[in-house]
Amino acid sequence: MGWFLTTGFGVYGWNQPWSGNVREDVGQPDLFVDAATSLERAGFDYMMFEDSSVLPNIFRGSFQSSVSAGQAVRFDPMPLMPLVAQATRHIGLIATAATTFYPPFLAARLYQTLDHLTKGRIGVNLVTASPHMAAMNYGLDKHVEHDERYRMADEWMRAVSALWETWAPDALRLDEHSGVFADHDKIHTADFDGEFYKTRGPLNLPPGPQHRPVICQAGGSAAGRDLGAAHADTIVAAPVGADAMKEYREDVSRRMVEHDRKPQDVKVMYLVSPILGETDEEAQEKKAALRAAQKANVDGALAAMSYFTSMDFSTFDLDAPMPDLSGNNGHQSTMNDMAKSGRTLREIAENHKTIESVELCGTPDSVAVQMQEVMEHAGGDGFLIASPVTRKNVSEIADGLAPALRRRGLIRSGYPHSTFRENLLEF
Repeated sequence: MGWFLTTGFGVYGWNQPWSGNVREDVGQPDLFVDAATSLERAGFDYMMFEDSSVLPNIFRGSFQSSVSAGQAVRFDPMPLMPLVAQATRHIGLIATAATTFYPPFLAARLYQTLDHLTKGRIGVNLVTASPHMAAMNYGLDKHVEHDERYRMADEWMRAVSALWETWAPDALRLDEHSGVFADHDKIHTADFDGEFYKTRGPLNLPPGPQHRPVICQAGGSAAGRDLGAAHADTIVAAPVGADAMKEYREDVSRRMVEHDRKPQDVKVMYLVSPILGETDEEAQEKKAALRAAQKANVDGALAAMSYFTSMDFSTFDLDAPMPDLSGNNGHQSTMNDMAKSGRTLREIAENHKTIESVELCGTPDSVAVQMQEVMEHAGGDGFLIASPVTRKNVSEIADGLAPALRRRGLIRSGYPHSTFRENLLEF
């Protein structure tokens, strides 16, 4: 089990019931520390912090939709990771890095440092980023073409891996009698020279407890799936429906074999956002209220779709089918799935919500049964909760759903190993 923090180190539940003291939480670690300690008690494997480095003004040419609800506000998640790790002992912490913008040496050194600071509990979420405006923040006129940036990401991952391997696992000596800190014969340059990246190495710090941080990746397109199959330890997936989930897992497994990897060496995690109640009736009422609020927020949905595609959806006819997306250089699989639905843009916007593989609604026990049945059919490995990070939502999952899952033997009851990767792959 994991939790996908959909707006990273950002703003959650602004001006909403059960959001806590948002004014005090903004830009502070407390909410995330509270969530991490609760989810560790619940037996979660990791928290994954999404990230972005752009404040969009694509929708209607204004920053209004980005800041009115705080949804586009992002603090850099990297400095947060040690603070959350200090308050926990076992849960994995995955921070996002945009491969297109992070030089391999900078990323390799940063994550190796974080592996030390978290005592072996850091992970890297690989994204290529999608908005043109994000690329402009890093000196580009526009973003790299979709499939090209995935080729770049593959080479980036190989360059970073080469740097992580510049110190042998036993290079660190710390021999006080001889005065030898490290064995220089067990350190070498990387000398990576590819099509997009070139780096000499070695890193100027020893390997962390994991030597290689856990690699996370999310991608529904063919290029995205192949990147995950080649490098990831865990994959974030959002195919809709149990049959599509099964197809996704089978496709990833096939691609892993093509990359000379074992399918069991990656954990495929499906996005869900459970709606829980003390009774099924209460849960259904909560669902109806939530869907009504989503349906009323057409502008919010259109703004999100504008961000994903770098196309201003306010210029399109709401009562016409999804417009031609052939120029979309962003989240292709998400937008193409919407286009294939045959619905009008208004219908899509009114029903827009966090992409979920399956809709889960009911008491903790009934939702646990649903999750078990779906996973047995799909053959995946687990679920990523994508609900907003409020203390109420976290408590419902940690103290309601997680115990119901554990009673069925579906989630861990402890962490037998010291590092994130060992615990992730063990269960």
